[in-house]
Amino acid sequence: MIDLQFPDGSIRQYAEGATGRDVAASISKSLEKKALLVKLDGVLLDLERPLTVGGRIEIVTREAPEALEVIRHDTAHVLAEAVQELFPGTQVTIGPNVEDGFYYDFARDEPFQLDDLAKIEQRMREIVDRDEKITRELVDRDAAIADFEAMGEAYKAEIIRDLPAAEPITVYHQGAWKDLCRGPHLPSTRHVGKAFKLTKLAGAYWRGDQNNAQLQRIYGTAWASEADLEAYLKRIEEAEKRDHRRLGRQMDLFHIQEEAVGQVFWHPKGATLYRTLENYVRRKIEKRGYVEVKSPSLMDKKLWETSGHWAKYRENMFVCEVETDDRTLVVKPMNCPGHVQIFKVGQKSYRELPLRMAEFGSCHRYEPSGALHGIMRVRGFVQDDAHIFCTAEQLPAEAASAGRLIFETYSEFGFDRVDVKLSTRPEQRIGSDEIWDDAEAQLAKACELMGVDFQINPGEGAFYGPKLEFTLYDAIGRAWQCGTVQVDFNLPERFGAEYVAEDGSKQRPAMLHRAVLGSMERFIGILIEHYGGAFPLWLAPVQVVVATITSDADDYAQEVVRRLTDAGLRVQVDLRNEKINYKIREHSLAKVPVIAVVGRKEAETGEVALRRLGSDGQQIVTVDAAAALLAAQALPPDLSPRPPAAAVPPAAVEYAEA
Repeated sequence: MIDLQFPDGSIRQYAEGATGRDVAASISKSLEKKALLVKLDGVLLDLERPLTVGGRIEIVTREAPEALEVIRHDTAHVLAEAVQELFPGTQVTIGPNVEDGFYYDFARDEPFQLDDLAKIEQRMREIVDRDEKITRELVDRDAAIADFEAMGEAYKAEIIRDLPAAEPITVYHQGAWKDLCRGPHLPSTRHVGKAFKLTKLAGAYWRGDQNNAQLQRIYGTAWASEADLEAYLKRIEEAEKRDHRRLGRQMDLFHIQEEAVGQVFWHPKGATLYRTLENYVRRKIEKRGYVEVKSPSLMDKKLWETSGHWAKYRENMFVCEVETDDRTLVVKPMNCPGHVQIFKVGQKSYRELPLRMAEFGSCHRYEPSGALHGIMRVRGFVQDDAHIFCTAEQLPAEAASAGRLIFETYSEFGFDRVDVKLSTRPEQRIGSDEIWDDAEAQLAKACELMGVDFQINPGEGAFYGPKLEFTLYDAIGRAWQCGTVQVDFNLPERFGAEYVAEDGSKQRPAMLHRAVLGSMERFIGILIEHYGGAFPLWLAPVQVVVATITSDADDYAQEVVRRLTDAGLRVQVDLRNEKINYKIREHSLAKVPVIAVVGRKEAETGEVALRRLGSDGQQIVTVDAAAALLAAQALPPDLSPRPPAAAVPPAAVEYAEA
């Protein structure tokens, strides 16, 4: 007999070999009907898997988050079966889950066409309707290799050969079709449901190596219900409207080209947006006692060897070598070693701590070309980076203070949900376990001081220390991990950084790595998509366009521009010989927050007609009133008593017709 403990704490005995289905049936027939999987001591198992040991058990139904992952993986198997039925001779390779869905890679001589996706989806629905039973089989390694080779599945045979000798080989049968897989899986294809959609085709190299054969990848998404699928597709549609690459072109903010892969060319409007954001962050950190520094972009390899980056991070670093100079220089991928060098100059006293050292540091990291994505994932970027040197006793309070700065900043941009994770020691790391124990405890204490809950993110810390990760959620519910607060006892030790303690002894400072935005480029991309390009007035590159109805108002328009500019606003003028409706539509596409329309009547009365992005109608006011009103509304949130503006959905961002 085996003892099984249920979530309510009760314990029941079952015969050894009882299945998860047996356990569900013993509780109620309704639970047996809803059961899809079983979880034993945190491990998911097939519902029909015999249980040979006791432990904590849960019956997993369709509503459970764990079920969704298995639904998606089973949908990938249904996809593979459908493809092989429709396109005989196609080999299957791998089909893992990805965020919000799955993919499967196929080896086939003829390329798939977009029109094929609808045919494949229809066959997948037929397979679901067949209610094909899914069963697990433990097979002999050599027999499995021979079997897959006989089927013409060379890639599956290769996978089996490369598995560790001690790993069991399991095959899942799906009706007459089968695939190599660890599982677990649903009881039958019926349970996959029909809340799936194939989304795109792509190319992929076998095992990600460009020297290997090129495969064809089919992506898809799957959900537990049709309603969830519909909601997801609407989110994707909304995300496409907000795509920062499209809006960046439309708003003339930036571009990227092949001659500078992974680096951004900021146009005048984009540079204004960049500078506005940077100045906002600079004001906030100056109020909190940070000092700003600048460290070199090129530093000797020896520095990176001492820091540990050369051994742990070499593949991501750009290296410079000059024939006439017998040394290797590294283009800095981060600012921290440079900041330690600044700290070491001159003797530091405990009275000077905490020393909060900030830099908008230009960094470069090698990212594979396939991983680059607009300005969200680049090779050249600027970190809003800071390093706080403090005593061990000061560390929790300083980490909490940095965390509060992050929360406050996100709130001022209208992000109303922020999650915190404590990322703990990775497998590859520097420093002793005692140091890591202390560092992780200090960050947990900082969360307590902030009064925030956190989740443990095991093994995801940096190689030099654990970190708090701050994840914000944008206007359409997408998660973006941006801010970090990282503890580092290792770099001060490696570089010999010291301060003079109150008793006259020399001590190592603790060191916190802190970023609020993460990188300027990525955060701007997030803001573009969060606001759908319709920035709040304070952040908009062009805050007001003065547009004329007739040419005889040109001189008056220039006077309005001067007076609004004198009030501190970023203003442009549109004197083109075009109809006012055309001008309004054009500036609407450029997401200009305010258009000040002037004609002969306004010139005579000394007024302007203000039109707001996302609002019908207009407001007639004097030029002086417009300047005072807009200047007050254009104050950045850190300088204004007003709450931050809410994000504006793209669908609402149109001006009323004149």
